[in-house]
Amino acid sequence: METVDTVVWALWAMLPAYIPNNAAVLAGGGRPIDGGRTWGGRRVLGDGKTWRGTLIGTAAGTLLALGLTQAAPSVSAALGADLPTFPLRAGLGLAFGAMLGDIGASFLKRRTGRERGAAFPGLDQLDFVVGALLCVLVTAPSWFTETFTLPVLVVVVVATPVLHLVTNGIAYLLGLKNEPW
Repeated sequence: METVDTVVWALWAMLPAYIPNNAAVLAGGGRPIDGGRTWGGRRVLGDGKTWRGTLIGTAAGTLLALGLTQAAPSVSAALGADLPTFPLRAGLGLAFGAMLGDIGASFLKRRTGRERGAAFPGLDQLDFVVGALLCVLVTAPSWFTETFTLPVLVVVVVATPVLHLVTNGIAYLLGLKNEPW
């Protein structure tokens, strides 16, 4: 794979993981996953991690994966580059894993004394990537190894923080987030 093809492949493969947290922000709210419980004097997760947001985020990412699978042949032909398709287990693994990664990061933030929305450089940009990749490795291992080669993983790890900061900055400017990170 050439460099441009690798970048396009990597970003396409990660789209079902990139969307869930955005969908959760737009459609979240409701009952917090931790039910308001505390641990060591701090909330376990906080009000920002809700059952509705997790469900809607997972559904949005999974549906996007199914749509990308349908679009892949046409988009591949238009770009002149092959693009991955997503078996249901892969789309679900990427989407749910992204949500789990974000939930795990929230847990770590609370344990380190950070409040909701507080910056945690590195973790904020890659938590959902780690969750998505680990989850899809479990749910669709052969698809994972075929899709996420070492060059693709490098692109994901380098490009994701940049994309994360840009999209969160836009969401902040639009009033959809309280902080730009």
